[in-house]
Amino acid sequence: MGTNGWYDTDTGNTLSILVRAKDFNVVLDAGGGLHKLDRYADLSKPTVIMLSHHHLDHLIGLHQLARFRFKDKVTVVGIMGTHTALHELLREPYSVPLGLIPYNIEVLEVKEGIHERPFTFHSRLLFHSSPCLGYRLELDGRTIAFCTDTGPCKNTVELAKNVDLLITESAFRTGERSDLWPHLTPEDALDIKRQSGAKRLVLTHFDAYKYPTMRDREEVEERYPGQLMVSKDDMIVKI
Repeated sequence: MGTNGWYDTDTGNTLSILVRAKDFNVVLDAGGGLHKLDRYADLSKPTVIMLSHHHLDHLIGLHQLARFRFKDKVTVVGIMGTHTALHELLREPYSVPLGLIPYNIEVLEVKEGIHERPFTFHSRLLFHSSPCLGYRLELDGRTIAFCTDTGPCKNTVELAKNVDLLITESAFRTGERSDLWPHLTPEDALDIKRQSGAKRLVLTHFDAYKYPTMRDREEVEERYPGQLMVSKDDMIVKI
């Protein structure tokens, strides 16, 4: 639904991915692309929104929650402190307060580990400028790893072990590196794929400043044919 990092541009909205499973809508991060959720999801199903961290490009879309009409419970999964962060973000005078949204919202704070609710998933800390979780989902006999806003680290490899689909960020251009504001290059992501044995790799969270045009993304895919896919808003990948 959204594939940009940092801010919305003509190339897309900020990061938000929908996984359409048999029994759940699973939303990976809640950037500006979240506004498309009712276009693609069956809102009669339970919906799980999994937040990697609290930078605005990953949760700014939550201020739109009041306009959706979910028929079942919404669970927001996030790192410790997520409950407080959501109440600080969704309050007067900035947005509709969390307590006034007209359906049931549960906030589930998690640490590193394996969790069985509301479905089986793993969470591990990633290498970023603020606390950030990567996730490994087990749904409908498929496995998906989601690792965004991270520099290279062993936990990305652990989460991605033999998964059917690895989704990583690609905020940096080839050759860039920063220990103060860690992110991945396309080559870093490919190295994670090789080390982990992940079957497929999709790149997302392209820094809107460093990748100003869609052509900048497409050149990455052309450089590594058959080894990765670059994401675009509204793209659908079947697993």
